[in-house]
Amino acid sequence: MFEYAIARKPGKDFAQGITTSNLGTPSYELILEQHSVYIETLRSFGLEVIMLDPLLGYPDAYFVEDIAVVTPDVAIITNPGIESRRGEVETIESTLAKYRETLRIQPPGTVDGGDVLMVGTDLYIGISDRTNREGAEQLASILEAYGKALTVVPVHSGLHLKSSVNYVGQNTLLITEGYADLDQFREYDKIVVDTSEEYAANTLLINKSLITPKGFPKTRKKLLASDLNIIELDVSEVRKMDGGLTCMSVRF
Repeated sequence: MFEYAIARKPGKDFAQGITTSNLGTPSYELILEQHSVYIETLRSFGLEVIMLDPLLGYPDAYFVEDIAVVTPDVAIITNPGIESRRGEVETIESTLAKYRETLRIQPPGTVDGGDVLMVGTDLYIGISDRTNREGAEQLASILEAYGKALTVVPVHSGLHLKSSVNYVGQNTLLITEGYADLDQFREYDKIVVDTSEEYAANTLLINKSLITPKGFPKTRKKLLASDLNIIELDVSEVRKMDGGLTCMSVRF
């Protein structure tokens, strides 16, 4: 059960962040509104939300998930795959140090938290444009010291592993077609999202509730077969910046 979440308010320069999207120019007023609803939703699930101030000069800094991987035993401060984001780690580390022992991924290793999927005690890491094998090996070594194993998954589509695969409870993954047949996930039941709704694969399980992006009716229909409390949130402006629901908080 999660008790805490760390989040950061988007800065006024958030639209200058890294994106490959062609969905139009995002609105600062609207992202503030959507982010506020996201934070209040986390609080409604009983989480204590630790809010960090905007970090001007680091427009992607509100995507806090990429900067830390937190397990019940340890917090690993990542070395993001994009150099322009590496200045974000200091404020996350000082905050997490109040709750966990903290360790760091060291160069030349790179890890983005969006590439790390935790399913109970099982952990998976995507090798992507943001996370390299050296970073994965360092993370595996840290986790091994705490009795946890890390499985490597090549990221062949999507920005991060969690762009395409997320846990939705009851031994079930919500997953895109391109990842559904991978051997690494053979032990799980799967809900495969329609190719027209691949963005919906980025969902966020908080204890017994599931937050899903608004506007993906085929995926919602499939998820309604579960006994989860499903909350749809509008994340249109986050999507314009290549982000999703998992990106905007670190849960532990």
